Amino acid sequence: MSSVESGSGSRVATLAGLGLAGVGLSHFLKPELFESMTVQAFPRNTRQFIYVNGGIETAIGLGLAARKTRKLALLGTVGYLAYLAGNAARNR
Repeated sequence: MSSVESGSGSRVATLAGLGLAGVGLSHFLKPELFESMTVQAFPRNTRQFIYVNGGIETAIGLGLAARKTRKLALLGTVGYLAYLAGNAARNR
């Protein structure tokens, strides 16, 4: 492991993961903030998908924050982005 991975790079990844987890949690606290974005990809049951997406983002963020689960969380991020893009394209 390089000194960048064990030092500042790891801190940046941890902070980014915690930030994403915080955004995920905010889906539950203030779901109305995410309605205009979510309705484009999920026009039916929008509120339900706001909560689902919040849960996914919280889990991915916590996975990114922990060094041991970071690679798996990155893979999850790719899958999540494909899921969002697919739904947005299908509902255009």
